[in-house]
Amino acid sequence: MRASCVGVVLPLLALLVSSSLCGAENPAWNNLKQLSPGQQIRVVLDSKKSFKGQFQSVADDAIIIHANGADQTLSRSSVQKVSSHRPGHRGRHALIGAAIGAGAGLGTGAAIDNDCSQQSIVCTGNKGKAILTPVFGLIGAGIGALLPASGWLEVYRSN
Repeated sequence: MRASCVGVVLPLLALLVSSSLCGAENPAWNNLKQLSPGQQIRVVLDSKKSFKGQFQSVADDAIIIHANGADQTLSRSSVQKVSSHRPGHRGRHALIGAAIGAGAGLGTGAAIDNDCSQQSIVCTGNKGKAILTPVFGLIGAGIGALLPASGWLEVYRSN
């Protein structure tokens, strides 16, 4: 009796699992609906050909982009990856670099200024902090501004 139940349940379970896997859609395709018309995107096809252009619209079976002076309809089955261009944050990077540099300059200046003992020949007063804080802050801002500011964010990848 037990062997016959297993003989019936296993094939039914296998049928249920296989039908759900075959009919399952890639939920990441729905991420394309979050894109705005006119947004800059890059589409890579299975043939490794890529298109850069402006997003127009998306359907269940295709994506439409404006690239090379015309609208291109790319079928879902041939799309390997879709990425959207994200804006840069160069100003934010510069501010963070300036804050880190100013903190390092203040710490270094405080260490230099603290060495005003009787045996010290050179006593700077508070000049170490006053000079090194803005100098290190400017250096940090320059380094922060040189960091990569923008890039591509992957929105969809086929399985």
